[in-house]
Amino acid sequence: MGSVISTLRFIPLVPVALAVLVAAGSEPGIEPDVRSVLSRDLKFSTSELAELSRGRVVKHSLDANARGEVAVVGAARIGVSEDAFVERVRDVVRFKTGPDVLQIGRFSDPPVLEDLASLVIDKNDMDLRDCRVGDCDVRLPADAIVRFQREIDWQTRDAQARAAALFKDVLLANVRAYMSGTSAGRITEYDDNKRPIRPVDDFAALVKNSPYLGALVPGLPEYLLSFPSAPIAGAQDILYWSKEKFGLTPFITVTHLAVAPAMPRTYVIASRNVYSSRYLDASLAVTIASGVVGERDAFYLAYANRSRASALKGRFSLVRRAIVERRAKTSLEENLRTTRERLEKR
Repeated sequence: MGSVISTLRFIPLVPVALAVLVAAGSEPGIEPDVRSVLSRDLKFSTSELAELSRGRVVKHSLDANARGEVAVVGAARIGVSEDAFVERVRDVVRFKTGPDVLQIGRFSDPPVLEDLASLVIDKNDMDLRDCRVGDCDVRLPADAIVRFQREIDWQTRDAQARAAALFKDVLLANVRAYMSGTSAGRITEYDDNKRPIRPVDDFAALVKNSPYLGALVPGLPEYLLSFPSAPIAGAQDILYWSKEKFGLTPFITVTHLAVAPAMPRTYVIASRNVYSSRYLDASLAVTIASGVVGERDAFYLAYANRSRASALKGRFSLVRRAIVERRAKTSLEENLRTTRERLEKR
């Protein structure tokens, strides 16, 4: 299913994202604390909240605080319980399956190589034979780029298969380091271009620019920044990989979902981009799912995505950002409508 959580994976620039599941309060059916976050932090106007309560899908851009950053937010009223929605999200492989998600799988705890067995990597996904530090088709740190030239004999018939296996080893080491909180194997810099990218630093900046992240679940920003330290009571962590369609070339990404109860009938789901083979520098998505006050089988879903991409910097960056924002809002509205239709068909 084309999920809300992957809404912004539509361009070489936006899949971090911040998805928040919202509850109900002061506007008819919207819980007061949730309404406060919607209006104060996510900048929904009084008229937008009124339209939301009447069943309209609402969306708009959020302020970007750096070059290459795009942020959008949208919300919808959905006629099932918030628990039913969260149950679907927890089954992330089924939830995200759709035409733009070519392959997907969930990591075990602890992660093992077999978790990546169904990930098929061919020459169309990545061609690393000419990959060099500062000039590579795939986002990798310098030490990994060197390994592909040192350990792969590109003249052999099985060179692509060996390169795919090595890429999985590098990816698994990164995921294991992330989940254990260790540094060995962790990818902290992309050296595929002349200007190195530090996704960890970019993510920290996204968190700083997203005050709504911890508004309903105190400690959630610190949890994502220092994972797996500073655990949150009742939170569930889901780590998965996916190969997704975008433009002419798909990209491979690893995503961490943190599903946390905020208050009765309200959940917050934070989505962090842990790795992306192309396009994204960092992404944070927050989803708020909150039950409609006075209705048992209805909830408000709010989704905010804030992402950074190098492709949005440099010459013509203002024009590129405008195009990306427009596409992001259109894609977000379509995904909210599709999510509502599929959930209400159950």
